[in-house]
Amino acid sequence: MYLALVTSSAWVLLAYRLPREPSTPRIALWRRLRALGVAQLGDGLVALPADSRTREQLEWLAGEVEEAGGEASVWLAEPASARQARALAEQMRLAVAAEYLELAEAARAALKADSGSLKRRLAKLRRDGRRIRRRDYFPPPEREEARAAVEAVARSLEEVPA
Repeated sequence: MYLALVTSSAWVLLAYRLPREPSTPRIALWRRLRALGVAQLGDGLVALPADSRTREQLEWLAGEVEEAGGEASVWLAEPASARQARALAEQMRLAVAAEYLELAEAARAALKADSGSLKRRLAKLRRDGRRIRRRDYFPPPEREEARAAVEAVARSLEEVPA
């Protein structure tokens, strides 16, 4: 199972603190962290599975926090137990699974909609799928369901006469 692989893996952590005012940097950081799919460990502490890409992304965000007048540091860490590592991975997997379910539902709704807007809907579904996959560190079964639903939309578009 996918979680069996997460026993003593390294994680990259971002510890940060930003001033309350102005709120724009806090909102921008929150949006970027959400787009990365971080696990929230505590107030001002987030984690991602460690690799060169995630480490670089959190280092960039740390620099932005400092430019906004805050404090930030990036850490490499390992959970103290396999149970903690699995729980962290499960937290991230569940969040992404919910997004895949929404994507699959949107694809099924697109099949029932007017075929005139199907091409635009398919493009949006594919963009949304790519956005979710970028933060899918522990792929859930719902990933395949969403992929199949989006491909069904693509197939139905091929069947519509031009």
